[in-house]
Formats: sequence, structure tokens, C-alpha cells
Amino acid sequence: MSEEGWRARLKRVVVAQLTQGVTPKRVAFTLALGALLSVFPVFGATTALCALAAWLLRLNQPLMQLLNAVLAPVHLLLLYPYYRAGEHLFGREPAPLLAVTELAERFAASPKQFVLDYGMVAVGGMVVWLISALVVIPLLYAALRPVVEAAARGVKAGRGKVRGTTAG
Repeated sequence: MSEEGWRARLKRVVVAQLTQGVTPKRVAFTLALGALLSVFPVFGATTALCALAAWLLRLNQPLMQLLNAVLAPVHLLLLYPYYRAGEHLFGREPAPLLAVTELAERFAASPKQFVLDYGMVAVGGMVVWLISALVVIPLLYAALRPVVEAAARGVKAGRGKVRGTTAG
């Protein structure tokens, strides 16, 4: 999906939510939570996390999954720093993360130890992500809320547009 394509689609979904009576606060919260869950540092877990959160909190599922898809490259870029920060936080020696040959050799030598070592790398990354969530959610929400409220005013005024994108 091109940058212009995902922007237009995101705008359409947000406008649709606003025209259906969802409050700007709820839309901003959905965007903030969806963005945060989309960078959870376990490869392959973000789709399920977004789906579960949307279901439990009765948030817009398509909006959460669209954010998850759009932020997939950011998710991949953040895995390494989350893992390294987790190792640092827990005082663990850095495990090789990018050397595929060494990863394969470690797995072949001891699959159980491999799972233990890299499971701890993942746990460290999750702890760092959780700590960062305490700061990121309020900041994202505070940044997104005025933008979504402005969009809601535009929709309410009958324009049905958000920066050139129609609601239908």
C-alpha cells in the first residue's frame, strides 16, 4: 500500500467512525492504543493483540488492524532496540540477533537453550515496551486528540472531509 493509499484509507476509517457517532476521544484512544500494540516486540503477536484489545475494549477492529499493517515496518525497526534495551535493563550479555548463521548454529547445538536464551531476550523487550507504554500512550493520545477533534468538527459542519478525503 502506497503512503498516499494508507493515509487516505486511514482518513476514511476515522471519518466513518466520527460520522457514526463515535466520540473523538474514543477514536484518538483507538489510534494511540493501536499504534502502541502494533509495535509490541514479539514478531507475529501484534495482529492478535490488536484484535483482542479491540474486542475487549469495544474499539474499532478495522482501524486497529489498519494501524497494525501501516506500522509493520516500524515494528520491525523497533524489535532490535527493544531487545537490546531489555538485555541492558536485566544485565544480560547481548545475544546475537542479526547473524542468521550463528542463530542456526546455536539452535542446532541446543534447541532448549536457544529457546531459553531468546525467550529471555523477548521478555526483556516486552518489559521495556511495557515501561515505554506508560509514557507513549498518554503522549500519543494527547497529540492525536486535538487532530481527531478538528476532524470531528469538520464532519459535524457537514463538510465530511478531512484534508481532502470524503467520508464515503
